[in-house]
Amino acid sequence: MADPNPARTFADPEDPIIAATVPDHYTPLLDVDPPAGENSRLPLKGFLVILSGLVLVGLLMALIGENGPSVSQDSQQNDLTLNAPAESTNISAQFLEPASRGPSAGVSEKSFRLHSGVRAPFPWSNTMLTWQRTGYHFQPEKNWMNDPNGPMFYGGWYHFFYQYNPDAAVWGNIVWGHAVSKDLIEWLHLPLAMVADQWYDTNGVWTGSATLLSDGQVIMLYTGATNESVQVQNLAYPADLSDPLLVDWVKYPGNPVLVPPPGIDDKDFRDPTTAWYWPDGKWRIAIGSKVNKTGISLVYNTEDFKKYELIEGVLHAVPGTGMWECVDLYPVSLKEDNGLDTSFNGPGVKHVLKASLDDDKNDYYAIGTYSLESGNWTPDNPNLDVGIGLRYDYGKFYASKTFYDQNKQRRILWGWIGETDGESADIKKGWASVQSIPRTVVFDKKTGTNILQWPVAEIKSLRKSSKKFDKLEVGPGSVVTLEVEKATQMDITAEFEIDKEALKRIGESDVEYSCRTSGGSAQRGELGPFGLLLLADEGRCEQTPVYFYVAKGTDGQLKTFFCTDESRSSLANDVDKRIFGSTVPVIKGEKLSMRILVDHSIIESFAQGGRTCITSRVYPTKAIYGAAQLYVFNNATSASITASIQTWAMKSAYIRPYSSHQES
Repeated sequence: MADPNPARTFADPEDPIIAATVPDHYTPLLDVDPPAGENSRLPLKGFLVILSGLVLVGLLMALIGENGPSVSQDSQQNDLTLNAPAESTNISAQFLEPASRGPSAGVSEKSFRLHSGVRAPFPWSNTMLTWQRTGYHFQPEKNWMNDPNGPMFYGGWYHFFYQYNPDAAVWGNIVWGHAVSKDLIEWLHLPLAMVADQWYDTNGVWTGSATLLSDGQVIMLYTGATNESVQVQNLAYPADLSDPLLVDWVKYPGNPVLVPPPGIDDKDFRDPTTAWYWPDGKWRIAIGSKVNKTGISLVYNTEDFKKYELIEGVLHAVPGTGMWECVDLYPVSLKEDNGLDTSFNGPGVKHVLKASLDDDKNDYYAIGTYSLESGNWTPDNPNLDVGIGLRYDYGKFYASKTFYDQNKQRRILWGWIGETDGESADIKKGWASVQSIPRTVVFDKKTGTNILQWPVAEIKSLRKSSKKFDKLEVGPGSVVTLEVEKATQMDITAEFEIDKEALKRIGESDVEYSCRTSGGSAQRGELGPFGLLLLADEGRCEQTPVYFYVAKGTDGQLKTFFCTDESRSSLANDVDKRIFGSTVPVIKGEKLSMRILVDHSIIESFAQGGRTCITSRVYPTKAIYGAAQLYVFNNATSASITASIQTWAMKSAYIRPYSSHQES
């Protein structure tokens, strides 16, 4: 195939444009560690082509040794059942781990790989599997779904495209599904938008983005996997702009419009962003890639979306972060609460740069400045750069994408929520994966260091019966039952206050607390953990705690953590049961607050107005249907808390199939 324009070769290891984007003072944080023996700044000695190979998966043997409300309180000071070991299921069997899906084709691992090793499949009943399907999160009628693609508002409809396998509940034969909505909650499924029917996308119609032009045109750029598994960028557009549903799509006959430039591996060139307008009258797009272990984003100029010019240097690069997928760049206002068009720049604006890291399957973002002069993006805080600092979500959340909703002047974020159970269960239930509830994104003016994510306001339309629990006193080592309706499908808000005398008494700690490694909700400290027990059965042998933990450092300052503990979420042995979370900034005078959306097998949690978010997939076997209950708990050793909680039972969203007679 011919490259539509000659690309610059990055051959000079001292290239000042590349070097300027790679600071030499990185300290990797969280889950991203540089390879052993490598310095934090990697030498760039040209773009070495790294040949991708098939991942060999062995056969392993596994032995398996949820208006006057009533409340009741258990007085178990030292045994909250939070500390008891989970029951085990007596199953012993050989289990063939499914073949790795994705890496051999040059994309992220799509199959869930149980981090602690292979487990024998749990004997899931149809009743259990049926319960797992969500009531108000977006998902297709059946089969596999992954990355969100090309979201936009057009013709009075919100359009949502997604990676989809029409043939099975596992990754493969990826095409574009398409659905539309008037409110981002209730959806109409449409025919497939694009299928893998050309040499340049025969191995997959992969992730892409939409750009709306001022003359009314709709431009869709997407990555295709060619007949030789080369990642190329392709152009598509609606066949009929007068059709508000945009049912039919046309692929540009001159595709591909972009191929990997010299020095970039054939399988390290994917996921074009929404384009932004440049003052010189051209459009720019960014594409994710890597140089050795340095994650980068390449930038291209275009006037007509058919011919492109590679810009010297990169948008940004961060050593040790590996391949960048699903890159996103967008502006946020420092003063207003409204969203901004992707092309907006100027005073009072910062730019968020986000990348999905192929190495650890998490979405990282940073806030910084996008320079119109240099065309580069620079982080405000290099220690919180992309991939080594903040994450959109500290749970199961990946391949996210934002779009500007010109209908309501807001920026909206979508994220793919994959499964964390075994593929055999997905195949049996006939579907896999959901999408997050769309979230609005704004700059956090109080902290000045992060964004705020919050469920779109339209989700409130599903609320029905409500209950309030005002100023509940929950002593150390206590669990309080909250009598609610439909504990498997809820919207919950909660505020907590810690006893002021206990705050004064707390001593300094030399131990750095971590949600992931400090024992979860069973680890007791002076000021926590405390929060809610979700999807818990009556005996609490299954439960998913979402909680705060407050510690005082050696500097005398309080530090607050927000966590979700899945370790006792299910009696099944072939599902992931990790402990997720991170710190959350708390401004002086603020109460500790959380909002939680519970929708069967997915829990989305937001702390302090959305400063820290955690999404969990959980698969209880007993705490389902009417057996699921809700509790508030306080596992602190010395501090009482006061909790004010409001709950709403949630209706299911109306997500319907397409009819050829559907009226727009």
